[in-house]
Amino acid sequence: MIEIISSTALCTVQDIGRLTSRRYGVGTAGAMDQVSLAAANLMLGNAENSACIEIPMFPFKVRFIQDCDFSVAGVEGTMTLDNGVLPTGWAYQAKAGQLLSIQRPKAGCRAYFALGGGIDVPVVLGSRSTQLRGEFGGLEGRMLQTGDVLNAVTALNDRRLDFGITSALSALALERENQIELRVIPAAEYDAYRAETQALFWRTAWKITPQSNRYGYRLQGADIRPEQPLETLSHGIVPGVIQIPPGGQPIIQLRDAQPTGGYPKFGTVIEADLWRLGQAAIGKQLVFKEVSLEQARLAAQQNQSYLDDIKQMLALQEIFV
Repeated sequence: MIEIISSTALCTVQDIGRLTSRRYGVGTAGAMDQVSLAAANLMLGNAENSACIEIPMFPFKVRFIQDCDFSVAGVEGTMTLDNGVLPTGWAYQAKAGQLLSIQRPKAGCRAYFALGGGIDVPVVLGSRSTQLRGEFGGLEGRMLQTGDVLNAVTALNDRRLDFGITSALSALALERENQIELRVIPAAEYDAYRAETQALFWRTAWKITPQSNRYGYRLQGADIRPEQPLETLSHGIVPGVIQIPPGGQPIIQLRDAQPTGGYPKFGTVIEADLWRLGQAAIGKQLVFKEVSLEQARLAAQQNQSYLDDIKQMLALQEIFV
């Protein structure tokens, strides 16, 4: 059990999300960086999909009301437990009364704070994720605030907890001259754009604007317009779809996006790279690389290998402790 002592804006309870509810008009919600959410859970022996606290702004402070296992993954930086300093990407056991403070990170922009067994909030439509627009899921469908108390499903287990992991930011690094590289598959309306416009999209460095959030990242860069004015009926979209509104500046749909939209679909960021967007701060530059479906599958396997390595490390630790 923990009490929120200091919470910045947009901290929410998230798991993998509502993956089967789009047909009812319900967006997925869920962690922006699902690789790090899974890593934080694996460190505690939780199911990968267990609910964590997603922290996009810092510092974030909690007090442990009882002895409790915890871990933090995602960002690279430091945190303090009372007067002791720990790196992020670490699992530990806190004692009742101790205060944890997660500091502003050196790399990445979202931390995932896990408790033993996961954060215990009600399941709504198959998920514990917070859907802010619909005001349901998580804790009362809202952002966390000072004074909130949250329970762990299983506060303590028999594991030895005092170890760390390499972050996905380092283990799965994919940058080009300090720009985050995202792999993209062309989408339905791609051929409505001239070849030179397509080439312009791929070679542009796109800046994430302050108008970005969990619903979508609005980008600033080159002017991308179709050969002829293009109108489409609203149709199904998923997180990762890159739409081009009439103004010519792309929007990448993300975890809280609505399940339908009418803007032309230029491409789709592959599922394996969506976690990179979750760790991309406002003002960061993105570059896109066209890939095939097979390359997208291989990228997903690389992500899974990262998580499998964590599982193997924990298995070895149990043998030798």
